Amino acid sequence: MKFLIFILGLITIFLLAFLVSSNGKQIKYKPIAIMLIIQLILTYFLLNTRVGLFLIQGISNVFGTLMEYAASGVNFVFGGLANEGAFPFFLNALLPIVFIAVLIGILQHFKILPIIIRGIGLLLSKINGLGKLESYNAVAAAIIGQGEVFITVKDQLSQLPKNRLYTLCASSMSTVSMSIVGSYMTMIDPKYVVTALVLNLFSGFIIVHIVNPYTVREEEDILELQEEEKQTFFEMLGEYIMLGFAIAVTVAAMLIGFVALITAINGVFDSIFGITFQTLLGYVFSPLAFIMGIPASEMLEAGKIMATKLVTNEFVAMLDLSKAAADLSPRSVGILSIFLVSFANFSSIGIIAGATKSIDQKQANVVSQFGLKLLFGATLVSLLSGTIVSSML
Repeated sequence: MKFLIFILGLITIFLLAFLVSSNGKQIKYKPIAIMLIIQLILTYFLLNTRVGLFLIQGISNVFGTLMEYAASGVNFVFGGLANEGAFPFFLNALLPIVFIAVLIGILQHFKILPIIIRGIGLLLSKINGLGKLESYNAVAAAIIGQGEVFITVKDQLSQLPKNRLYTLCASSMSTVSMSIVGSYMTMIDPKYVVTALVLNLFSGFIIVHIVNPYTVREEEDILELQEEEKQTFFEMLGEYIMLGFAIAVTVAAMLIGFVALITAINGVFDSIFGITFQTLLGYVFSPLAFIMGIPASEMLEAGKIMATKLVTNEFVAMLDLSKAAADLSPRSVGILSIFLVSFANFSSIGIIAGATKSIDQKQANVVSQFGLKLLFGATLVSLLSGTIVSSML
């Protein structure tokens, strides 16, 4: 039964992607098949082998240690504000982003990150059937952030046709920034965070091949990156510290607004219709939860969490998942955890459009035009990753 639902899930996701495809006749099926096989192998390796679990545990321990280091700075500034034994979300989950951002800045300053990103991107371009720029952007977005990544391709952005621009934006929405991975690991099982990071790269390329198929000619496949302005080490530290703090405050503000708003909307719907807004959305998303492999008895609750992620953000949905986890099977928790690790929500359209607007107004208008299609594709990426992992749980 599990295998049949897995096949049904793949077929449904591919059909949904095909319905919005810009040119179904240009779809390249060979790289799609190769990447699907790679995903299944990597998922089995990460979740069902001793070596894979050991690797994930090692990565988790690294981030756990980094969070402890970050806590020393947070406690120095805010120590005593929280009651003993309390877990203030802003202090323990968001402010450590400042320290992680500093580490990213240091690796960027000493040219270590660019080498890693270029290397992985070049390897992926040999597999995914897309250009070097697209492969670089997907890896870079997963490390330095969905908005910041466009700065590194500033010189090429204005010259990109609509189809290649869509791919760059889709990659930015389908991945998550390394600066907040540690925060995710405080909310859901780290093994699912790591697995989702890997799967989303390939899922993003697969969905792009269907939704936005095209061929990059060899003479167009040139990767010229924008060099950062030379800074002293301490200038860089100051910049990345403020960047990390801005991210933490921005996420906190969005959480305050979205949690309050969804609570208010739930209250209004419940008083008028006798059903909360989230429950209503849960009915809409429950079929998608089922094709991902969620049991029928749990698909309504899962649908509510999936819908919450789309209309608010992944942090709000992760909070809901942590509350509902006791009533869900471990399999459902695992699938939902994978689904939640991405930036596929309405607010990301504005973030990406804003990032491109600061570089090129004309291209920002193009991004706004395909914003909903971008969100639809990124949601399919999350569905595909969740479906892939369901075959191994």
